[in-house]
Amino acid sequence: MAGAVPVTPRGRILAGLAYATALFLAFPHPVGGRVVDGGLLAGWLAPACLVAGLRGLGPWRAAGLAFAAGLLAHAAIFHWIYVVTVVYGHAPVWAGVAAPLALAIYPALLTAGFGAGLAGLAGRGRAGPFALAALWTAGDHLRAFALTGFPWATLGYAQHGNAALLGLAPWTGVYGLSFVTVLAGAALADLVSGPRVGWPRREARAALGVVLVLHGLGALAALRDAAETDAATLRVAVLQGDIDQGVKWSPEWAERTLEHYEGLTRRAAAQGAAAILWPETAVPGSLTNRPELRERIAALARESQALLVVGGVGVVADGGTWRFYDSAFAFAPSGALLARYDKSHLVPFGEYVPLRALLGRFLGALARGIAPADVSAGPAPQGLALPHPGGSGVVTVGVPICYELLFPDLVRRFVRDGAEVLFAITNDAWYGRTGAPYQFLAMTAVRSAETGVWTARAANTGVSAIIDHRGRVRARTPIFQRDLLVADVPLRPAAAQRSFYVRHGDVFAGACWAALAVLAGLPRRVSNRESR
Repeated sequence: MAGAVPVTPRGRILAGLAYATALFLAFPHPVGGRVVDGGLLAGWLAPACLVAGLRGLGPWRAAGLAFAAGLLAHAAIFHWIYVVTVVYGHAPVWAGVAAPLALAIYPALLTAGFGAGLAGLAGRGRAGPFALAALWTAGDHLRAFALTGFPWATLGYAQHGNAALLGLAPWTGVYGLSFVTVLAGAALADLVSGPRVGWPRREARAALGVVLVLHGLGALAALRDAAETDAATLRVAVLQGDIDQGVKWSPEWAERTLEHYEGLTRRAAAQGAAAILWPETAVPGSLTNRPELRERIAALARESQALLVVGGVGVVADGGTWRFYDSAFAFAPSGALLARYDKSHLVPFGEYVPLRALLGRFLGALARGIAPADVSAGPAPQGLALPHPGGSGVVTVGVPICYELLFPDLVRRFVRDGAEVLFAITNDAWYGRTGAPYQFLAMTAVRSAETGVWTARAANTGVSAIIDHRGRVRARTPIFQRDLLVADVPLRPAAAQRSFYVRHGDVFAGACWAALAVLAGLPRRVSNRESR
């Protein structure tokens, strides 16, 4: 870029390190008993540092630097994988150390793709902030489905605490948040290290102006979205049993686990809860082939006179073999088993081993206790139409289970199928006292903002929460404490209230892909100096 401030090799390394540091700090982490969340500052700085470090490099060198920076950043963010593999998966220490690095390769490859794409666009004079924002957003979208997807720490989640910018989520999904974050970061990089005159500087100023306008529009949308005083409500309780993962499937703990949840259920019923939500696999056994266990939960529903939605193991006989599912079971106040939802998007290497014929000789799934071998996937996300526990009619709920909450398109399909509220159930005990439970809560909050419905989140060891339709966490529990939350949750049943994102999906991400295709076909843009 003509007239740009030159970047030394040492400066590029420092920029890569600054990117890795800023991206790590852009997501919440516990420090000294407090949760530190630097997203509102570090979220903008991360892409700015990376863009500044990559400017002026050819495609291969840009891809190499971006890959190294992305690998370092995501390995640090994914440090909680050590707890999953070593503490609870009983893998050797070397495997726990290698696991975050191995997992980080996936997003690092996409970061490398961004670096190569930036260099390619720059060679055509097209690497302005808008083009780079589209390039990054396309990569974030790819993370949601390539190789089954793993969109943890997508950049847009750094803005989960930005109430104004969350106003974009019902239109664009989390991808709009990524776009605006990179738009601002790339503009800052151009203003700091780019040319002092010419179209690049004008485009950077225009990009920052667009970012400010979008914040204003988001704030206006929030003001127009008045409190839902006229909406029907459902009094919901979320239970947090605080069952340590190390004993969760121990036969000696089964009775104690049930007693804990029965006691919490009675407390919730005493506070008037009409619907009571247990976490993922809270029931220590199968409700489908253990009738005495199913009757025990049914009796509790009759006693509490509440709709019980409980996480458990579904078992189905299939031609002489057994198929195991990570399921949610809904019991009516009468004790009748109303419906069951089976988790449809499973955790690779956690609940099943991909390419088992090849890899199964060397690797096993970590989620022992649910199934002796691989867990099976349910057919598709779907709303559960249940009798309204507070009166006549029905209430349709969506019950995304744990890992499914990472996927925007999957969760929106619950609401498109009629869900008026999301009952999110998860078991975050696997993560220990790391940043993962808080990062997962942030992602769940963005799902509420995208779909425009409230979420009641029940997590075994926390963070359990009540989240409103704008993605604001209204109430939450501390982690690793036995606790419950009870709240009157508004229902949003009218089709007219469904967000654009629910109705149409990843249109914005598709527009970013289309914009990149158009840019690839445009002629090279000549800089001011070259034209003189």
